[in-house]
Amino acid sequence: MSSENDYIMLSALQHYAYCPRQCALIHIEQQWAENRFTVEGDILHERVDSGEAESRGEYYSVRTIRLQSKALQITGVADLVEFRKDETGVPIPGKKGLWLPCPVEYKRGTKKADDWDRIQLCAQAICLEEMLQCTVPRGALWYQKDKHREWVTLDEALRAETAELARAANEFVAAGKTPKAEYSAKKCPRCSLLDVCQPKLPGSRREKLYYEEIFKAE
Repeated sequence: MSSENDYIMLSALQHYAYCPRQCALIHIEQQWAENRFTVEGDILHERVDSGEAESRGEYYSVRTIRLQSKALQITGVADLVEFRKDETGVPIPGKKGLWLPCPVEYKRGTKKADDWDRIQLCAQAICLEEMLQCTVPRGALWYQKDKHREWVTLDEALRAETAELARAANEFVAAGKTPKAEYSAKKCPRCSLLDVCQPKLPGSRREKLYYEEIFKAE
């Protein structure tokens, strides 16, 4: 039986979907590196993650909510959860009526054709459903470069894709093995771990540089 300590981070789903090696370097080897993209992302989230609640008529917004799902074995934080007055919602202490939650995930870049971001958003919704005992029918992705909110319907197909990815990512992290590097012209140049991964180097040379770095004398 797994415990909460065995849960993977919610962000691992997006990392695993994007590149299993990136996921391993971050969530197994605990490596991280800053580049322009991660810095811009950090600045964006600093603006969002104030932790303050805000009321606007029929809407009530809460930032940086801690999330967890036993079904998916994940934990993490939602950038923003908007609650809208709805008869199918849940009670909120100090607020009249019932309120239906909607997770909102903030992204630095632009809308993607792949489902990586939508899966991460769907996982947040599944966490909220378990925690609040309600149904979350949709969520939203805000893309900073597009200045556009994409509404995402959390249908059965996306939920099944999210559950399968969560299962695979949990097994992958639990196995504790980092895959060999394979260069992708589409993904690697934008990866914050490019200099750590060194996907264009032959394996033996990459490993030599890696061990020299982690065992070098201070």
